[in-house]
Amino acid sequence: MNADGADRLDAEVAAAASRVRARIRSALERSGRSAAGVQIIAVTKGQPPELVRAAAAAGLCDIGENRVQEALAKKGALGAFAAGLRWHLIGHLQRNKVRHAWDEFVLIHSVDSGEVADRLARRAIEAGREVPVLVQVNVAGEPTKHGFTGEQVLAEFGRLRRLPGIAVRGLMTMAPWAADPEEVRPVFRALRLLRDRLAAEHGVDLPELSMGMSGDFEVAVEEGASMVRLGTVLFGARPVEAA
Repeated sequence: MNADGADRLDAEVAAAASRVRARIRSALERSGRSAAGVQIIAVTKGQPPELVRAAAAAGLCDIGENRVQEALAKKGALGAFAAGLRWHLIGHLQRNKVRHAWDEFVLIHSVDSGEVADRLARRAIEAGREVPVLVQVNVAGEPTKHGFTGEQVLAEFGRLRRLPGIAVRGLMTMAPWAADPEEVRPVFRALRLLRDRLAAEHGVDLPELSMGMSGDFEVAVEEGASMVRLGTVLFGARPVEAA
């Protein structure tokens, strides 16, 4: 990409980021929450490394990737620049990718089974590290999505939080698609209430609720999201081959 193209991309992403921040501020005001209460995870799945640079130029330094290998490829393409970013894994973590994932991300949002938690814990223990994670909950019970059910989280959370090698920071969910974001408000509310129950029953701090995407993030913010995972609202549609 030439200098003119890079400048244009920077300007487009900066303008989109400004609009998104304004919408988040409005949602926070409506819900009476602190203006500093939400972190934007810029989802760059299927997008080129140049877009990651543009995101960082707009102050979006938390980068979300769905796949371990794609994140590693982008890090390689960006070189030293990648080290100044905070990389988040937001997609399903396959068993054979755990050995790569445990030290590549500042936060793994998608611990969606006890098996994944156990594998991450073993890798982290071997390295003498602790990996921050979120527990993914399939609140809506969609068969095509990964995650614990609410009942499973209630039953297994005690074991998960005591696993050496991982540190549970909160919960994550993916709401069903809906033309009207109000339709998924109950999903976000249920995750917040589940987090509050777990924190109270186990006497732990669970500050993070990763919920809300481009089509519904304002409702998620109103319901207590601490992190929103945004792609198309910041960057436009992904290239067709990455969809």
